[in-house]
Amino acid sequence: MAYILALDQGTTSSRAILFNHDGAVIEVAQREFEQIFPKAGWVEHRPEEIWSSQISVAVEALGKGSLRPRDIAAVGITNQRETTIVWDRETGQPVYNAIVWQDRRTAGFCDRLKADGCESMIQQRTGLLIDAYFSGSKIAWILENVPGARERANAGKLAFGTVDSWLVWKLTSGKKHLTDASNASRTLLYNIHTGKWDEEILRLFNIPVSLLPEVRASSELYGEISTSLGLEQVLLGGIAGDQQAALFGQTCVVPGLTKNTYGTGCFMLQNTGEKAVASRNRLLTTVAWKIGERTEYALEGSVFIGGAVVQWLRDGLRLIRSAAEIEALAASVPDNGGVYLVPAFAGLGAPHWDPYARGVLVGITRGTTAAHLARAALESIAYQVADLLDAMHADAGIQLAELRVDGGAAMNNLLMQFQADLLGVPVVRPAVTETTALGAAYLAGLAVGFWKTPQEVAAQWQVERRFDPQMSASQVRQLREQWDRALGRARNWEGRQDA
Repeated sequence: MAYILALDQGTTSSRAILFNHDGAVIEVAQREFEQIFPKAGWVEHRPEEIWSSQISVAVEALGKGSLRPRDIAAVGITNQRETTIVWDRETGQPVYNAIVWQDRRTAGFCDRLKADGCESMIQQRTGLLIDAYFSGSKIAWILENVPGARERANAGKLAFGTVDSWLVWKLTSGKKHLTDASNASRTLLYNIHTGKWDEEILRLFNIPVSLLPEVRASSELYGEISTSLGLEQVLLGGIAGDQQAALFGQTCVVPGLTKNTYGTGCFMLQNTGEKAVASRNRLLTTVAWKIGERTEYALEGSVFIGGAVVQWLRDGLRLIRSAAEIEALAASVPDNGGVYLVPAFAGLGAPHWDPYARGVLVGITRGTTAAHLARAALESIAYQVADLLDAMHADAGIQLAELRVDGGAAMNNLLMQFQADLLGVPVVRPAVTETTALGAAYLAGLAVGFWKTPQEVAAQWQVERRFDPQMSASQVRQLREQWDRALGRARNWEGRQDA
């Protein structure tokens, strides 16, 4: 059994990646699936399409490598986090579409919880802020708005899961209803200090505990795949939410090591070891992973719209035909020409947490071109990441030595150089940038002895390119002041007009 198969279920596509013992990518298969926008601020997926796309790419990857189930030592799962699915325990049929992490429909519900004075208690127990981003309010919405869902849930007939739980349920033909500690810690319902679902918070959200999955470690044997789709009897051995998996894949296994993933959103995580650092700057304290009885934590900052701003230029404005074109277009001008884009299309994430912010484009003149807009879009990603790092430094007090990067937009050299300039620290891109899937593979491999220790996998990490800061401190200060002015225009756009 020479390979590990990682199932990487993302926001816009499902992927399957085969890794060998050196952590090298052997085969990749990928399939996009439909994004559903029923109303402004609502984002949904079809759970059955998530499943069909994921299992089809898994079989495709094995086929590309001419491999059979007996060649696979274990399967690891990593997934878009917070996305919420509720299904019938008997039929396995979802009661509603998956409500995606980007969805803002429950912002009003979250406002009421804050007004009732619940935020301090919830943050202390879960490490999270009250926000529509997390699963808890999405579950509550389904139970309140889907006909019959409340009664069926109270009768123990329904199951909730984040996407990892849904995939495990399907892979085991409904025998296993479980999640790992990293995904549980993103629901707003899990006490990260006790390692249990919090009964008081469940009562507050009016969610029966029978709905919830069993919480397991991130690296352990969960069972065998029982579907007859080309993976039968392969062991399931690792689960982690996509950003925690990327932290592990970047081998940030020592406190202080930090990574940023440039995906649909941007996610910066800093390993804080066995200490759950409480944030004073509106960051999140999250479970990084649990291996054996040892739980490790991370500070996290989340940007809702990262690489998705490039998709918007491609699909919404049609300024580019493919995402890869943006670097050349942006590089065709020496700077942004005074143009700033705040891509608050789904509100602002950390450290602002403004669900009522909306996107703004400022500084346009008659001289503004498509190239300036492309550059402003790329730079908006880097500015948001810089805001995260400022908050993280204030919380943990750790002076960053380097930022390890991954995700699709991390391949954009112009963006990575601008990021290094803004941060004033080197940005380091690893040789294997599929770090989310690699982290899931490492966790699964550790569970079956494919790799022996986290230190063994850490030794495999290699640098592909390093971007050193080149911009003067005064220029950086001026640029960030302009960005802050643009942020001010975006804030609270959909909120109180007098705010």
